Amino acid sequence: MSLLAFPIAGELAHIIAGPVDGVVPALIGGALTGAGIGFAQWLMLRRDLDVGLEWIVVTAVGLAVGLAVGAMVVGYETDVADLAIMGAISGAFLGIGQGVLLRGRFSLWLAWIVAMPVLWSAAWVVSEAVIGKNVDKQFIVFGASGAIVFGCLSGLLLVAGMRQSHTKASE
Repeated sequence: MSLLAFPIAGELAHIIAGPVDGVVPALIGGALTGAGIGFAQWLMLRRDLDVGLEWIVVTAVGLAVGLAVGAMVVGYETDVADLAIMGAISGAFLGIGQGVLLRGRFSLWLAWIVAMPVLWSAAWVVSEAVIGKNVDKQFIVFGASGAIVFGCLSGLLLVAGMRQSHTKASE
C-alpha cells in the first residue's frame, strides 16, 4: 500500500498543484503528496511502532518544505544530478521530522534520519533512469520504479530496527 501511495499521491497532487516550477506549487504539491504518503505509512506503522496521526502531518510538512527548498536550490531543473540533490534535500527534511517521531519507539531512528536523504536521492535517480525525459514534467515525487527502490530499502531498515527493538525489549 505504501508503495502505491507515492505515484498515486504524487499524480493527484501534480494535477492539483501543477509542475514543480515555483515555491507555491512545490509547497502545495509537497503537502498533498506528503499527506498521502504519510497516511499510507501511518496505516502500516501505527500498530508496530505506535505512531500517531502526527506522522501524516510531519510527512506532509517535511515534504512540502523539503521539496520547496530542494527544487529552489536546483533552479527547478530535472537532470539526474539536480533530481538527486532535490531528493536528498527533500529526504533530509522528511527524515528529520519522521526520525524525531520514531525516537523512543524505534531503535534505528537516527539511522532513519540519515537514510532518508540517500533513499530519496536514489529513488529519483532510478526513476530518471526508467522514465527518462518524462521527468522534465517536474513531478512532485519519483515514480513507481523509484518507489519500489525506496520501499524495499526503507522496509529493510524498518524490519532491522523493529527486530532490534523487540530483541532489546525481551532481554
